[in-house]
Amino acid sequence: MTAFTDLLHRHPLVFFHLVTAVGALLIGAVVLLRRKGDVHHRRWGWAWVVLMGCTTVASAFIRDYRLPNIAGITPIHFFTVYVAFHLPRGIWFIRQGNVLAHRKTMRGLYIGACIVAGVFTLLPGRFLGRQLWQAVGLM
Repeated sequence: MTAFTDLLHRHPLVFFHLVTAVGALLIGAVVLLRRKGDVHHRRWGWAWVVLMGCTTVASAFIRDYRLPNIAGITPIHFFTVYVAFHLPRGIWFIRQGNVLAHRKTMRGLYIGACIVAGVFTLLPGRFLGRQLWQAVGLM
């Protein structure tokens, strides 16, 4: 718990990003595994959309000058642009009644922005990756 408290005090934006990203990862799994189209799917889905939006906005302001970057923007920031573009599209698709496009877009966002970006985030050379691997004693 000390590592999280330290992270909160030293890097509140990164802490916020981590909390919303983990929340999106968990709620996204619930949304994908539950029955689709009912009121619960919509409520959990909107919670996921809000968490993804918060995670994306936070990520736009996080900089890393240690890795290959341009003004602190690293290749992982591709996911920021990806989510900022596709999250509204996924909502627009379902509002238009295009369930198939909505499903593909939201599933792609979950896999790409939650799982793939999460794996990249936890690589040993990245800030959160270093924090995690040091906390479990592997670094």
